[in-house]
Amino acid sequence: MQASDNGTFDAIEVGKITGHFVVPGYQRGYRWTKHEVTQLLQDIRDSEGETYYLQPIVLKALGNDRWELIDGQQRLTTLALIVRCFKDYVPKADVKYTIEYETRPLSAQYLLNPIEKAAKTNIDFFHMYGAWEAIKKWLDSQDDASTAAFEVYTAFSKRVKVIWYEAPEDADATELFTRLNIGRIPLTDAELVKALVLSRSRDVQGKDRALSVASEWDAIERDLRNPELWAFITAKADEEATHIQLLLETLADQVRIESGLNVLRDRERPPFYTYETLRPSIVLDPEEFWSRVVDLHSLLLGWFEEREAFHKIGFLAACNVRLDEILALSAGKTRPQFIESLDKMIAMERRGFHGLKASDLHDLTYGEDDDLIKRVLLLMNIETVRKLKNSTERYSFQAHAARKGNWSLEHIHAQNSVGLNTVEQWTEWLRQHKDALVDLPTISLEERADLEFQIDEALPTMTNNKFQELESKLRMCFLADDIDGAAEEHAISNLALLEISANSALNNAAFEVKRQRILALDREGSYIPPCTRNVFLKYYTRSRSQQLHFCSLQ
Repeated sequence: MQASDNGTFDAIEVGKITGHFVVPGYQRGYRWTKHEVTQLLQDIRDSEGETYYLQPIVLKALGNDRWELIDGQQRLTTLALIVRCFKDYVPKADVKYTIEYETRPLSAQYLLNPIEKAAKTNIDFFHMYGAWEAIKKWLDSQDDASTAAFEVYTAFSKRVKVIWYEAPEDADATELFTRLNIGRIPLTDAELVKALVLSRSRDVQGKDRALSVASEWDAIERDLRNPELWAFITAKADEEATHIQLLLETLADQVRIESGLNVLRDRERPPFYTYETLRPSIVLDPEEFWSRVVDLHSLLLGWFEEREAFHKIGFLAACNVRLDEILALSAGKTRPQFIESLDKMIAMERRGFHGLKASDLHDLTYGEDDDLIKRVLLLMNIETVRKLKNSTERYSFQAHAARKGNWSLEHIHAQNSVGLNTVEQWTEWLRQHKDALVDLPTISLEERADLEFQIDEALPTMTNNKFQELESKLRMCFLADDIDGAAEEHAISNLALLEISANSALNNAAFEVKRQRILALDREGSYIPPCTRNVFLKYYTRSRSQQLHFCSLQ
């Protein structure tokens, strides 16, 4: 049995299932239809000697070979009905386990002897008898009922297996059941796939190969837990139960496409969607399946290591482009062709740029085009790093992803003090700007001393009129004479990406105040996007003006 952080796994034959199973009262009764029962029987018969895996059974030990059956009631009940129905053809057929329905004790008695007379007296009885009739009808449809019954019963003992998941002792069974039924059970698709792959590898190639696959699985999981690699391909920074799940989901989507089926997204996916999609290919050829996982992992590592692909794919991931879309883009292409395709995808209208051209950038306006401006500035930051010559520096998608949803647009030059309405706000604004006067080269020592005196004198008895007067004087000192602030205020050239928590402390401040604060944040280790840092370090300042600090979008 394989240990997991969330419990233990094993793959066991149906014929070896023993014990007493208790179906808790919070579960509904037996509800399998004739179609489901018939399909199960036919699938087992059609598997023709190959190992056949059923969906997982989820349990919690109660002691003395008793088990709380958290999930699997439908399957265990159906299997018991099948074996008992086969007994007329296979005298030795025997069910080695018992089932107790906590709030429906009569159902356990009826399961032992389903009869038509009582079928309509109880909803459980109705469905159990329907399953019983479906089994008999299926047997009657076979060329030789005795042979069919014998083959299926033999398969139960030798090759029909269930994934047996034993929840940890401290698990809340009710919560586990609830999570299962809304698709958020800690028992992940990845864990189920792993159990199946290892079991099938052991069946086909022996124990040593299964151990080798287990080792490779763990190595891939470790690679994918590299925060920078994970953020580059997913735009996520949060920890997930298993990161190899991404590869499995991607392969499941490919399998469905290859089979001519629609790919289901996110909330459309039922529980164990990935596991159920991959199960047939794993059972058919576990080695071929595992090769696809290894190849996909190697491809991702190659993209991660290649600097140009890294930056362009990372940007697309940040724009919510899925891995399967990028894989489709790379199929059958040389590296130059793939890079060209990435460039085209970045520029595609449907990715959020709306046919935007370089000549349109200055028409973008704060408050109207914020999402588009954020994407443009993100791309600008990424490209600034990518285009550094003779540099190994890479844009930190991990740092960016860690603040996902917390990026705001900061005005490089604030034109007014809108939003400052209290004495405390006025006082703080004046103190910040007074401190910044020290590094301001455009005023003399005498002018600075006079402004500092006026501020100190006004602070104890601050009024709105006094604040407005001093604010106007300070802004005249800080703003460049050759800048038409009103015309540029909400243009993209006057905007920079900044984390909201940092932005809140800088609202309405003059450039020099913001510059000093951002430098302090940078020294403290806060993440400042490269272009935001550059603009406040005056890297974009033109020689004709020491105060022109707008972003260069060239």
